[in-house]
Amino acid sequence: MVFLAILVALLLTIIVFLQQAKFGKLATGDGLERIKQSSNFREGKFQNISHTPDLTEGVSYYSVMKEFFFGKKEQVKPASILPSVKTDLLQLEPEEDVFIWFGHSSYFMQIDGKKILVDPVMSGAASPLRFTTPSFKGTDIYTTDDLPEIDFLFISHDHWDHLNYETVIKLKPKIKKIICGLGVSAHLEHWGFDKNRIIEKDWNEEFILDEGFKVNTTSARHFSGRGLTRNKSLWMAYALQTPSMNMYIGGDSGYDKHFAEIGKKLGPFDLAILECGQYDKSWKYIHMMPNEILLAAKDLNTAKLLPVHWGKFAL
Repeated sequence: MVFLAILVALLLTIIVFLQQAKFGKLATGDGLERIKQSSNFREGKFQNISHTPDLTEGVSYYSVMKEFFFGKKEQVKPASILPSVKTDLLQLEPEEDVFIWFGHSSYFMQIDGKKILVDPVMSGAASPLRFTTPSFKGTDIYTTDDLPEIDFLFISHDHWDHLNYETVIKLKPKIKKIICGLGVSAHLEHWGFDKNRIIEKDWNEEFILDEGFKVNTTSARHFSGRGLTRNKSLWMAYALQTPSMNMYIGGDSGYDKHFAEIGKKLGPFDLAILECGQYDKSWKYIHMMPNEILLAAKDLNTAKLLPVHWGKFAL
């Protein structure tokens, strides 16, 4: 009886914990109907183009947990405070082109007069349990107060290290338009964002953001989910064409043939931003291994490569 009482109490605690606003909300109504019309949504969830198992062949969740708790520990966090340089983003010259990397997959750009923000995480952590993924010392020199009004906010997918509740709530008054994948707007609308400011798209769609600013949504090889349910929203990457640049904004993705297809269709690119960190041999299909990022850059036919998804969290 004591064991059952503890178990019930634990389950109730988990249920209450998952009801917090920061977990977001799954799409319903018209949003869900739009999802069901997608050719990428099958058997009740979004699917990758290629077969993409969560774990590498020969690996089990048991072996992953055994290695995590009892395996040889590698150095995954910096031994000292990371150096950072802070730029006053509120005093930028309108005609100046600027790129600021905040660590991991968060960055700010001013290009051709437009201010663009991607996957901002400025809360000091990248999970619902802050103590599990604190940011590295020295990487939080910027806060939401340091950011100017944002013309375009791009969200690649709804994982905690890319869509941060605390950050976007504080930025809400500053954001003019949000671009995201199908199903992600349900979180944003649940958090009080005006749906008229949200551009929610499927893979392989093209649209105009403003004069001279065109977006093509592209596929990625990953997954989604903020709670116990996976793949109810779509993970994305974007090809952004401005008056002076053609840029690939990559979210999380394992290596696959889609990079070459994107490069052939939408390239060449002046700059490709690709993930290169927080990988593991046990889940090589959903994150690129270190040797694969250069293959992806070559496939995309990009002149320059910026590696992100590192330097802030040990996930």
